[in-house]
Amino acid sequence: MSRMVCVNLPVSDLAASRAFFSGLGFSFNEAFSDATSACLVVSESASIMLLTPGKWAQFVTLPQPDARTTTGVLTAISLESRAEVGQMAELALSMGGSRYRPAEDHEFMVTHAICDPDGNVFELFWIDQAAIQSSA
Repeated sequence: MSRMVCVNLPVSDLAASRAFFSGLGFSFNEAFSDATSACLVVSESASIMLLTPGKWAQFVTLPQPDARTTTGVLTAISLESRAEVGQMAELALSMGGSRYRPAEDHEFMVTHAICDPDGNVFELFWIDQAAIQSSA
């Protein structure tokens, strides 16, 4: 069985979040989206549910975290190349995102952590699978 991963994140302005992620080139599964949530498609087996505060409260009884003051989750998303990591990070910054941590180049892997407008952290990364396999 192939497993799916679905991360749920609270957002303060669903329309702004949709615009931000659409601008980064992501699509949404409208079958699982409505006025209170948007299903951001990361891959065939991974998605991120962006939830309004009211929708979030239907699933979680603890207080809604403020990603600008605490980090409860860091969502890592793989990209196809070193260049794409830099390009998407710069695009995110130009669209209202912020830099969480500067880019890091480890030769076999490049990372750049950015925040969406709500402060949720996304680690954009590229990894050279051939280099990893040859060192194993």
